[in-house]
Amino acid sequence: QLVESGGGLVQAGGSLRLSCAASGRTFRNYHMGWFRQAPGKEREFVSAISRYGSNTYYTESVKGRFTISRDNAKNSVYLQMNSLKPEDTAVYYCAATTRSTDWGSVGEYDYWGQGTQVTVSS
Repeated sequence: QLVESGGGLVQAGGSLRLSCAASGRTFRNYHMGWFRQAPGKEREFVSAISRYGSNTYYTESVKGRFTISRDNAKNSVYLQMNSLKPEDTAVYYCAATTRSTDWGSVGEYDYWGQGTQVTVSS
């Protein structure tokens, strides 16, 4: 089970830190990803981190603004979001996979959280 938290309403230029708590399985066995879905749009990749945190990936639009991290001792993954823009507004989902073929693909992930809303006002 994956449970996201930390979403909310923030002004443009502000920051939020999303958290995703995992339970029920051995967290360190899973690569973790963050995706987002805006109204009327498809779910899109935001960031991913390998099982032990040695590799991280970001979609181009968030590079330099977002940072993904994880704490395997706490069974948690985080997404620090800085310099937020109105176009970052979406429901943010964390996801888990044991595969490592294409972390940017929705189909790569086996487990998903329920999502947390992030709204950035201009």
